[in-house]
Amino acid sequence: MVKLKAKKEIFKIYGKSRELITITDDKGNVLKRFVNPITAKFYPRDFMQVMVGASILAVPVAFTEETWNLGESLPILNIFGLMLLSIIFISAFVYYNYYRGKMKENRKEFVKRVFTTYFMSFLVVTLILTLIERAPWSNDLVLAFSRTVIVTFPASMSASVADIVK
Repeated sequence: MVKLKAKKEIFKIYGKSRELITITDDKGNVLKRFVNPITAKFYPRDFMQVMVGASILAVPVAFTEETWNLGESLPILNIFGLMLLSIIFISAFVYYNYYRGKMKENRKEFVKRVFTTYFMSFLVVTLILTLIERAPWSNDLVLAFSRTVIVTFPASMSASVADIVK
């Protein structure tokens, strides 16, 4: 039975981080080498992907009367619970797609990506709900906030998925 070993090295090519993985057998013979891009940083192009991704689910959800009614009836504690759940889901998705095994050296980028994804999704939803006059920010701040958080929940999930498309 042959035992395989994998050695990982991180280096930069044209300013972008790459990971060289070398697979060897138990005698030290190189069987395979391949290079993976490390996409830990949140680049400006990622902002646009997050905005478009947030719109994918924000548009259909924001235009439903059920969402508007839910914003009126849910207690504020539940609204904050949805907000927290969104951030947890984004964190799990981002961790497993970008930072698994690389978290120690990329902790700041992880936090930046998670909160930027949620914040950008929140802004997209705020804009949509304000434009269709379903977020009365000047009259009822709590209702506007509640509706925005409810629609941001699915919007932030689609934003996270769109962010991995390269």
